[in-house]
Amino acid sequence: MTTLVFGHKSPDTDSTGSPIAWAWYLNSQGTEAEAVLLGEPNTEAAFMLEHWGLEAPRIIEDVEADQPVVIVDTNNPAELPASLGQADVRQIIDHHKLTGGIETKAPIDITIRPLACTATIMADLMGDTLDDAPESVRGAMLTCILSDTLEFRSPTTTDHDRAWAEKLAEGLGVSIPDLASAMFRAKSDVSRFSEAELLRMDSKEYAVDGTKFRVSVLETTAPEAILNRKDALMEAMTQVAAEDGVQQVLLFVVDILKEEATLLVPNPLVKTVAEKSFGATVERDSVVLPGVMSRKKQIIPALKL
Repeated sequence: MTTLVFGHKSPDTDSTGSPIAWAWYLNSQGTEAEAVLLGEPNTEAAFMLEHWGLEAPRIIEDVEADQPVVIVDTNNPAELPASLGQADVRQIIDHHKLTGGIETKAPIDITIRPLACTATIMADLMGDTLDDAPESVRGAMLTCILSDTLEFRSPTTTDHDRAWAEKLAEGLGVSIPDLASAMFRAKSDVSRFSEAELLRMDSKEYAVDGTKFRVSVLETTAPEAILNRKDALMEAMTQVAAEDGVQQVLLFVVDILKEEATLLVPNPLVKTVAEKSFGATVERDSVVLPGVMSRKKQIIPALKL
């Protein structure tokens, strides 16, 4: 049976490109594999597919019993198919903290490393085999690393991520600044998305002292395009929270160039979060958080009530 390789729901660039890369690797090693997605890829991920001439993986809603799967870029059951417990999980490759809750049918291969991007870990695991990868696969991996590191601006960036990005770019004859600029332009074009879609585009559920939040991050070089829709976004938060079974949506609009985040503050609960978590002084319905760029390293660990 073909092994399905997928990342988390609401696929970003890493959760789109890394399944493609790892499915290629498994096939090269004699294991029949297919990259799939758990939702529509975001605009930057769609740019990556088009730029490198990659076919968009098919989208699945769930997995069947005993389906062999490899999970990448997450280990959180809340971000994975509902029937994952019935599938045959063979491997996990991730760069997030260990969440727990995934039960497997047998011992599996797990690689979780403190790096900025899953694709960096995969490059290590592939070793010299990566030299045989098609340009499209190596290009996707480079794009993943530049996305997750925000072109090395993110505090999650390690020297190892940078080294792999530079090596891949050199092999491809690609200018990192030029590619990153095109990526971020694509990521910043959110005009065709509804407010609810924006709130779910790059989002993870997280509980603080029993209160469930949907923590959403929109990384952009044109924050005004999102902040101009502030009122509509805050109105949509109520609907999205109710539909998704959380108490509140926290939306951080990350300005890639200024290296800061703007948190929308629709009510006293979010005001409390902003003040206790980030030491911010909140006077209006939004607050700027200088230097805050990473959900994984700077937002999730800081959340308090």
